[in-house]
Amino acid sequence: MVKNKSVFREYVEAIIVAVLLALFVRTFVVQAFKIPSGSMLPTLQIGDHLLVTKFIYGVRLPITATVLFSRPGPARGDVVVFRYPRDRSLDYIKRVIGVGGDTIEIRDKQVFVNGQKIADPHAHFTSREIMSGAEGPRDNLAPVKVPEGKIFVMGDNRDNSSDSRFWGFVDLPEVLGKAWIIYWSWDVDKALFSSGRYTSIRWDRLGDFVH
Repeated sequence: MVKNKSVFREYVEAIIVAVLLALFVRTFVVQAFKIPSGSMLPTLQIGDHLLVTKFIYGVRLPITATVLFSRPGPARGDVVVFRYPRDRSLDYIKRVIGVGGDTIEIRDKQVFVNGQKIADPHAHFTSREIMSGAEGPRDNLAPVKVPEGKIFVMGDNRDNSSDSRFWGFVDLPEVLGKAWIIYWSWDVDKALFSSGRYTSIRWDRLGDFVH
């Protein structure tokens, strides 16, 4: 004989299963992020909402960071989301320029990796002014070697990005995942319930993969 469950109990169980499934997906598979600043322009615009794959570099437990299984990466050129080293409550998104063992140097805005000038098609500059190293590391950075287990990251909007030039390397366990696809985009400067917000939807960006 099978005892029928009450409708209330069935709803409660369904909700619990849905919540657990959502937490699993968010922790180990994919997570949504939104872009609040212009440091990755023009690749990513303010108001872009994107999905980040969390398992592509392996799987870690969220609290202890214990590695359940690992995979290669991140690699040079990947756009990654990570915990900001100076405030782990903040998530940053940047492009990987160097990995463990690489030597990074910047000469008059040009990036060199291991002594070779790199193809840098995503780099965007808003100023022709070249700052000397004495003025800061924005345009000129003496050679630095990336330690093993860390990465060197930079924003595509090179003249307007707080990144490894200013605050150093990112530990690999702090990398949350790789930017994957833009699922929504609009102008967040427009009032939320205004007609301007809805007419600002960037339909041409929806579904774009992040490169």
